[in-house]
Amino acid sequence: MSIQLQFFGAAGTVTGSRHVVSTAQSSILLDCGLVQGRRLDSFAANRSLGFDPRSIDAVVLSHAHIDHSGALPMLVKLGYDGAIYSTAATRDLCAVMLQDAARIQRADADYIGRLIERGADDLQRVEPLYGEDDVVAALDRFTGCEYHRHAQITPDARLSLLDAGHVLGSAISVLDLDDEGQNARVVFTGDLGRTNMPILRDPDVPSGVNVLILESTYGNRVHAPLEAMDDELAVILTRTAKRGGKVVIPTFALERAQEIVMAIARLRAKRAVPLVPVYVDSPLTVKITDIFRMHPECLDAEARASIRGSASPFDFDDLHYVSDPEDSKAIDASPDPCVILSASGMCEGGRVLHHLRATMEHDQNAIVIVGFQAQHTLGRRLVERRSRVRIFGIERPVNASVHVLNGFSAHAGRDELLAFAEAVRDRGPLRTVVLVHGERPAQEALAEGLRERGFPDVRVPQLGESMVV
Repeated sequence: MSIQLQFFGAAGTVTGSRHVVSTAQSSILLDCGLVQGRRLDSFAANRSLGFDPRSIDAVVLSHAHIDHSGALPMLVKLGYDGAIYSTAATRDLCAVMLQDAARIQRADADYIGRLIERGADDLQRVEPLYGEDDVVAALDRFTGCEYHRHAQITPDARLSLLDAGHVLGSAISVLDLDDEGQNARVVFTGDLGRTNMPILRDPDVPSGVNVLILESTYGNRVHAPLEAMDDELAVILTRTAKRGGKVVIPTFALERAQEIVMAIARLRAKRAVPLVPVYVDSPLTVKITDIFRMHPECLDAEARASIRGSASPFDFDDLHYVSDPEDSKAIDASPDPCVILSASGMCEGGRVLHHLRATMEHDQNAIVIVGFQAQHTLGRRLVERRSRVRIFGIERPVNASVHVLNGFSAHAGRDELLAFAEAVRDRGPLRTVVLVHGERPAQEALAEGLRERGFPDVRVPQLGESMVV
């Protein structure tokens, strides 16, 4: 049978995941994420999805991160009227994360407008991509799927979801396609998690796969062990507290914030760090942490046992979850040392921008990056150790120390990606591997590694490319 793949995002980059799988009878959209990066560039890129939403017969969502789910309200707003398939946990997370995305777009647009009114003539006005009513319309399209169950999503396509081990509710999408008796199994990893990490189970390995669409974020890097990351974090927290400074940790509200909270709890239990206040300054993170408690089916045995017990894995003395904006402002106004976890993870919106603006010019403070930073984001410029960066349109010096701890990443590293691909090949007639969701150096390194291991057909698509597999 002839299967066509089209790539409208996350091809040669890590944001805006949008891939279409088409047969003679149907077209299935895998993810519908927002492009993240420079404000004006990303708004322009997100104004068009690259395809006609009315041409799509079904949508499968791998997980709730905004670069995978954030354009769903636009999809529905522009005419898509079919179902959106995901795990129940992903649907619950999208209920809060998409509303938050709509509010952030509105708040950022209003803030830029006020700066322009005050005389900032080098800025351009922006309009939100969608509003909260569009989010509600998208949520009405969700259909929950349990792991390892089958659902007929089009006349010629059956879907099952496996655990991807990346974030709560994340799924590997398995599509069984049937074209007049000719069968093929196409698998999309979404973002693939790591093995032996806290909170979540290890990724499942599908069998009988013909075509594997594999993420490649860290295709050229091997992660340090989690224990080494704890040690590095302890050094940074201790040194900054002794200076009387603040540590700002931009975190993705989903998964990374919870993992860092648990890491700090481990360090405090060992008395490896000073007992300074820790603020989780993100209303979204507060809501998401509650959703973790609602979905024990997604957690590993240790996390389930902890949630059933009296001691939450996401709480300890002097940990404060902050929702009120005035309380958020008070953190920056206080001269006392502390640790601040705040969204967004790539520093492209939300309260973390205000904390960075308040702390980055002072050398007693520290900024700790704990996740991948896409090109053209503020987080990426911090990782590159730029001496000056722009926040809210104003250039500011970076005098705070900047530390990058990629070992906390929820993405599989190069060795784990190669091992996963080999495990899939061992379980079935795998003929083609397609690499998405990675920057070119990472993709080229991973493609070379796969070919060295005997994978004969490894493809690295360009943005907008179509291919037959």
